[in-house]
Amino acid sequence: MSILDTLSSNQVTGNQVEVKRTNPLHIGLNGEKAPLDKSKGISFEEMLMEAIKGVNSDQMESTSLMEQMVTDPDSVDTHDLTIAMAKADMSLNVTKAVIDRAVKAYKEITSLR
Repeated sequence: MSILDTLSSNQVTGNQVEVKRTNPLHIGLNGEKAPLDKSKGISFEEMLMEAIKGVNSDQMESTSLMEQMVTDPDSVDTHDLTIAMAKADMSLNVTKAVIDRAVKAYKEITSLR
């Protein structure tokens, strides 16, 4: 399959191909960047809080399945419990690693003089 199979005949003229700019940071034909979109994205604090809420929900799901397994063993599949526990453990370990790296970076920054 060649590139000409995916392009229409009006997109290819001679040795030039019309390229669509999908990212505003791409440089245009005149050599200038498009103006940046000023829409407000999510802040670092909000992103961090969402991640921590996700870890908390994984831990809560694991705990509730464990309690349900103790009180009514027939209502919970052991595989679901094992998967929930592994997911909660992995998300907690990743969170610990990120926090450790952040603390290490902060200590390195504060030790620079």
